[in-house]
Amino acid sequence: MSTALDIISQIRQNDGSYNAREQQVASFILKNLETVSDMSLAALASACDVSEPTVIRFCRTLGCTGFRDFKIRLAQNVAVSLQYLDTPDAKDEPPKNLVDQVFQTLYVTANIARSQLQEEPIKQAAAYINNAEKLIFCGVGGGSTTVAFDAANRFFRLGFPAIAVSDAYLQRMHAATLSERDAMVFISATGLPRSNIDSANVARQYGAKTIALTKQGSPLANACDLTIGLSLPEDPDIYKPTASRLVFLATIDIIAATVARQRPEQSKENLRRIRASLTALHGDTGPQPVGD
Repeated sequence: MSTALDIISQIRQNDGSYNAREQQVASFILKNLETVSDMSLAALASACDVSEPTVIRFCRTLGCTGFRDFKIRLAQNVAVSLQYLDTPDAKDEPPKNLVDQVFQTLYVTANIARSQLQEEPIKQAAAYINNAEKLIFCGVGGGSTTVAFDAANRFFRLGFPAIAVSDAYLQRMHAATLSERDAMVFISATGLPRSNIDSANVARQYGAKTIALTKQGSPLANACDLTIGLSLPEDPDIYKPTASRLVFLATIDIIAATVARQRPEQSKENLRRIRASLTALHGDTGPQPVGD
C-alpha cells in the first residue's frame, strides 16, 4: 500500500473498520492528534491498551514503513490541518460584515507590500522587459497561475509577444528556447516550487533575463537575475480569499505601467488600436478597461 499523504483522512475514512485492537489505536489517535507525534511507541501502546506490535501493524496498514515514519507524516499532516480542524463552522459564527473584513485584509496586506516594494528593482525589471523579444510569465498553483495569465494579458496589450505557462514541463521547454534577447518572469508567494527554480536555471543558461516576483531570500529569488521581493502574511481566517494574490496583481500593474511609460508612443498606439477594434463591437467610445 502506498503511504497516504493525508494520514488523518485515511484514519477517519477507515474508522470503525479496523480489527478491535487496531480500532483502539485509531480512536485514540483521532482524539489526541496534537500529542501523538510526541509519544514513544511504548507510551502510545500503553495509552491504547494494546501491544507495541499492534501499533506497528496499524502504522503499516496506513502505508507507513513503521512507527517513526508514521509519526513524521502525522506531525506534518497535523501542522497543516489543525487550523482547519479547529475552525468553527461558518454557520456557528456570529454575523459580521464580510465586505469590511475582506477589504480590511486587502488594505492591510497592500500597505505591507507598499512598505516592501522598492523603486529600483521595478525599474530594472521594466528595462529587462522592454528589451525582450519574447516574454514568458510562469506560475504554479492557483494563485500564481492566475497572476501569470493576467500578466501575459496585461503585456500583450502593450505590444509584447507575452505568454503564460503553468505546466512544469512546458516551463522548462520554453526556457530552453530562450536567448539573451528574452525574459522569463516567475511568480510565487513562497519561492519554493521546484519547477520554477529549475526553469529559471535553464533560462539563465541560455542568457535570458530572469525576474522573480517572490519572497526575498527564497530559493527562487536566489535562482533569478532580479527579484522584486514581497513577504506577505496570510490571514488566519481560512474562509477569506488570499489577499497576497491581489497584491501580486497590483505589482504586475506597477511593472506594466512603468514599462508603458518607458515606451509611450508604442504603448499608446497598441492601446488605441485595441480600443478602436472593440468599439466596433459595442459602440461605446467612453473610457473603459482595455479589453473588457
